[in-house]
Amino acid sequence: MADIFSLKNKVIIVTGGTGILGNSFIQAIAAAGGIVGILGRNRDVAEERARLVNENGGQAVALIADVTNEAELQAANELVWERYGRIDGLINGAGGNRPGGILPPGEDIFKLSMDGMKEVLDLNLWGTVLPTQVFGQSIRKTGSGSIVNISSMSSQSAITRVLGYSMGKAAIDCYTRWFATELANRYGDAIRMNAIAPGFFLTEQNRALLTQPDGGFTERGNLIVQNTPFKRLGDPEELVGALVWLLSDASKFVTGSVIAIDGGFSVFSGV
Repeated sequence: MADIFSLKNKVIIVTGGTGILGNSFIQAIAAAGGIVGILGRNRDVAEERARLVNENGGQAVALIADVTNEAELQAANELVWERYGRIDGLINGAGGNRPGGILPPGEDIFKLSMDGMKEVLDLNLWGTVLPTQVFGQSIRKTGSGSIVNISSMSSQSAITRVLGYSMGKAAIDCYTRWFATELANRYGDAIRMNAIAPGFFLTEQNRALLTQPDGGFTERGNLIVQNTPFKRLGDPEELVGALVWLLSDASKFVTGSVIAIDGGFSVFSGV
């Protein structure tokens, strides 16, 4: 049974590999035997994470690229292909919010920052579509593979203040289902696309919204915990079971799915 969850010798690219959630993804892939391409803009972090994986008996390579820059992505793709001769998987982990895409308390909703909304939408949507276009061609050449996108609870329910992010993640859900169908129509079960929809996990991007300087929750943070049946935030390591499953042959008949990992947030009415 364990073999079908193995990622042994599978080459898997992780965009957003220099972030908090990305680090959990990297560690899980390496532990399952996979070879990790750690893609991000922060060279120091990417190289340090690759070094640690390699020193602990795994295989990893740092890939420095912006997910909205096609030339940089192509260069990263070529580096991986030349080194390993295959790409078996892609995690579109890059994304998140930006200050310009957040509506401040009391702000006029008819004066939304269009530039801020577009910036967040571009990062989350095109920062997923573009890497798929680039690395997906190598997955096709390899002959089989799995692509995992990162959705969010904000794609399923109205979450105040983060409209740009919510629109971007709703688009990811649509894209996941559409692209999975088109992949299946062309390649059968050889290339699959799914998504995981995390609940609320503390990252650098949402820390100021959810926590006080002393570590306590803000009003918003308390509301989230109150409306999560588990009554806590998630731990990044709690995402990786589903992630490895979706990357592995254990999920061979799964495509176009958006898997909620949210402590029950999406099913709770609040009553």
